[in-house]
Amino acid sequence: MIDIAPNGTGLPGIEQLRIIVGAVMTVGLILSVLALIISAIVWGFGANSSNPHLAGRGKIGVLISCGAAVICGASVTLINFFWGVGQAV
Repeated sequence: MIDIAPNGTGLPGIEQLRIIVGAVMTVGLILSVLALIISAIVWGFGANSSNPHLAGRGKIGVLISCGAAVICGASVTLINFFWGVGQAV
């Protein structure tokens, strides 16, 4: 039987890579908030100017930015969940 687990000290630079990934997650969350604000403004302009196309684009932008924020925020939990599923197979 082979039993292999992740090794956090096996390669040099692993700790720096964790720091970089955390910074990228932070940037992703900040960009998601920015996209949410811009999409809400577009949605408001579209609704107030009776432009259904622009309002629809704003609504889609709000949904996509919220989805991106959920994925960025839950990425570690999702990976750990699927790692556990993979170990159970």
